[in-house]
Amino acid sequence: MIQREEMTENNLQTLLKQLPAVDRLLEEPAIMTCLCQAPRQVVTDAIRDTLAEAREEIMRTGHSGKGDELHPATLALKAVRLAEIRLRPSLRRVVNATGTLIHTNLGRAPLSRAALQAVESVAISYSNLEYNLEAGERGKRHAHVEELLCRLTGAEAATVVNNNAGATLLALSAMAQGKEAVVSRGELVEIGGSFRMPEVMNAGGVIMREVGTTNKTHLRDFRQAIGPETALLLKVHTSNYRIVGFTEQVPSVDLVRLGREHHLPVMEDLGSGMLLDLSVYGLPREPTVRETVQAGIDILTFSGDKLLGGPQAGIILGRGEAVERIRRHPLARALRIDKMTLAGLEATLRHYLNPEEALREIPVLRMLAISPEQTRGRCEKLLAILRQEVAQPLHAKIIPETSRVGGGALPLTELPGFAIAITPQGMSADRLAQRLRAAAPQVIGRIQEDRLLFNPRTLAEGEEELLAACLKQALHQE
Repeated sequence: MIQREEMTENNLQTLLKQLPAVDRLLEEPAIMTCLCQAPRQVVTDAIRDTLAEAREEIMRTGHSGKGDELHPATLALKAVRLAEIRLRPSLRRVVNATGTLIHTNLGRAPLSRAALQAVESVAISYSNLEYNLEAGERGKRHAHVEELLCRLTGAEAATVVNNNAGATLLALSAMAQGKEAVVSRGELVEIGGSFRMPEVMNAGGVIMREVGTTNKTHLRDFRQAIGPETALLLKVHTSNYRIVGFTEQVPSVDLVRLGREHHLPVMEDLGSGMLLDLSVYGLPREPTVRETVQAGIDILTFSGDKLLGGPQAGIILGRGEAVERIRRHPLARALRIDKMTLAGLEATLRHYLNPEEALREIPVLRMLAISPEQTRGRCEKLLAILRQEVAQPLHAKIIPETSRVGGGALPLTELPGFAIAITPQGMSADRLAQRLRAAAPQVIGRIQEDRLLFNPRTLAEGEEELLAACLKQALHQE
């Protein structure tokens, strides 16, 4: 036994001595080429970590794996790959071929070219973010979009923060902190990331008074709940789910009338606010922001990065006195919008001054308006490019496929159209999808019945060629 242990120890020491020194690997051609493009410290750290990993493998298993694992050239290539990974941006572009338009995991709404240019303009230089150029004195950052928002919606005043959850938290805190807010039980939504309306209300110091039942809430339920501690009547638009069948909700106009009777403000969280009526494109009829304002709602909140089609932002608008009260709340500074988001939002809102321009320039609206026939045409174009680029026989066909709006908006809406279904040969659809996620740029499709689906509705102009190139690389990868 002692002799066997000594032999094992001797083998370990022999293997460990085969590991080259850091200086030796720095002389390898692959490393020297990498040093021409990468900082020396990054490359050196990658070499050290590669050697440490090899050392740990030897100590753990008693061997080095394949015969050439400890060869300097092999270790050098591993170090180069590690250095490249560390130098690659973590947040990067992907090609969305899932057919889900407002894909939360993929960054929600892509910006228009004008919005992108506006962001770049203020990002690379100084700006009048909080400077009144006419008066030559300090200004207010929300002023850059307030007039636009009021003109587009009919609201008396408006302000913006960093996201709609923040907008809701801020408005509730400013309007009802330490007091009660009455809300329908059927509207206690949970939004992305498991954030729930009751928890948002609690964080804002608001006492929640829920009324009605899950499927039915009447005006009398709100009326009976109003008491000395009531500070706010709250309505939450269920934009991310639907209760169907035996249901009833209190319309905004009725809730406003009740609020006026009792001198109570009414707030509505629209979630995904729409500035245009898109029902003409086959989408279900949703209340626009202007219609909600006209109903008399005192405070209205909604997102800037969903159906609006802009950057992530929380928009607050309504009656002047209520909005000013919200602006003065201490949380307003903690949740304030940054200059790049503000620039993107302003440019997006300017598109809406001309509805035809908005439908043409804002990517999400343009995708919503694509007809099924147009998706088939894009599929045919993409399939032709794929067959030209991919040398080996391609088992692909065009199939009927519905798209989703996503992002917690229009949950029951299905957009009919077509997609390309690829059945890979010699590998699973999961494996092909994994390779595409490692491509440059990364391509995200959808797996169905061991087929990889590419839905062209969410492809930007020119991305068909990118997708084809990435697929060719993934299929030919060793």
